[in-house]
Amino acid sequence: MSARPRSVAAVQLRAHDRADFSERWPQILARIAEAADGGAELIVVPEGTVPGYVLGTEPVDSRQIESAAHDVIAIAVRSGATIVYGSGRYNGDRFMNAAYVITPSGIAGTSDKCFLWHADRRWFTAGTTLAPIDTPAGRLGVFVCADGRIPTIASTLVDRGAEILIVPTAWVTSGRDASSLENLQADVMINIRARENGVPLIAANKIGVERRSTAYCGKSAIVAADGSFVARAAQDADEILRGSVAIGSRLVTRDATIPPVARGVERTPLDGSLRIAIASKSDTSLHELAATTDAQLVIDPATRARSHEMALVDDEAMLDPRALVGPRLAGVRLFIWHASIGAAWVKPYARTRAAELRAYVVVLDTLDRHAFAVDPDGTIVCGTYDGYELAAFTFERARTEAWLVAPYTNVRATLEAVAEIASATAASTSS
Repeated sequence: MSARPRSVAAVQLRAHDRADFSERWPQILARIAEAADGGAELIVVPEGTVPGYVLGTEPVDSRQIESAAHDVIAIAVRSGATIVYGSGRYNGDRFMNAAYVITPSGIAGTSDKCFLWHADRRWFTAGTTLAPIDTPAGRLGVFVCADGRIPTIASTLVDRGAEILIVPTAWVTSGRDASSLENLQADVMINIRARENGVPLIAANKIGVERRSTAYCGKSAIVAADGSFVARAAQDADEILRGSVAIGSRLVTRDATIPPVARGVERTPLDGSLRIAIASKSDTSLHELAATTDAQLVIDPATRARSHEMALVDDEAMLDPRALVGPRLAGVRLFIWHASIGAAWVKPYARTRAAELRAYVVVLDTLDRHAFAVDPDGTIVCGTYDGYELAAFTFERARTEAWLVAPYTNVRATLEAVAEIASATAASTSS
């Protein structure tokens, strides 16, 4: 299928408290209309726009949700645009954190958040389906915020035919450095999600603070199918981000067979705390130096994965979002990647895989002659450079057992749930 250019927009909004929604809604509608009037064929608006993200204890009035949908439909009818926005959604007696997909014909579909983040579970129920949504702008693979941390959510949507990934989000930040607000999804993962699936991605986030307790990092983005930024918003600007992407011609083709990973066979677990030295080349003298620094294990290009909790990974497996999931769920805690891809993408892939799977990743970069290690939070903890040929870090087994990235936010449980969703969808499709 040939690529079709699409004019797209991400509407980055200043956060509002739920109590202020009625007052703010006309302004939000005006921003959506502005994006449509500016020629955007596909518009994305943040998670939890209707009526807010931090909901509190009072139930949301379903009439408020329905009225908001009618307002957005009116803009779509007038402009011809496809509009995706975050809203609460009632599904029987369950309340979902959803993305509504609006076209001139009405509500084309919804997508419910599967990976509930921290306080989400106080008022939302996790989604249980994954399916692309057909619209005049293209076939959309829609997921909400933290769903982007689960590699198989985006890959399942794309493998089922999604031509572009759409992310209404509420990326939060710790505020550790107010001048440079951090969020791993905004800073690293969204580029990998686009690149590993070979389709564009649009993410719309908030700025500011909600209910005095939830801070957002902005950085809404339009990402091309090769993972590069088409446009990116600031961390503190209420703005409409505009760009053009090509929809319909996927850059990545995936076999149904998942690339293999060479896992160790010895049923010997890694120590609870293990000092590991890393080197980009095999050198006996470096091994001798490692002993003087109390390293219990040296990883270099000649290293074999002996323990069943270690695995060797090549480029094909590392670049496939599905490949490391099974081995990780089966007990691999340390992946060793022999990398030979372009240097600009080595660290983003390594950081993404480590964080999304809560594992350690050691990278032996063949082209750059460089070695580094990433911890389960996606942080680079050590690396070699120039004359510094032997670096070291401490592997902490407990960190690979901590599947919670925030309270009640279990990565393992969601990876398993998504596997079941994908299998159920595949079974129903083939029957």
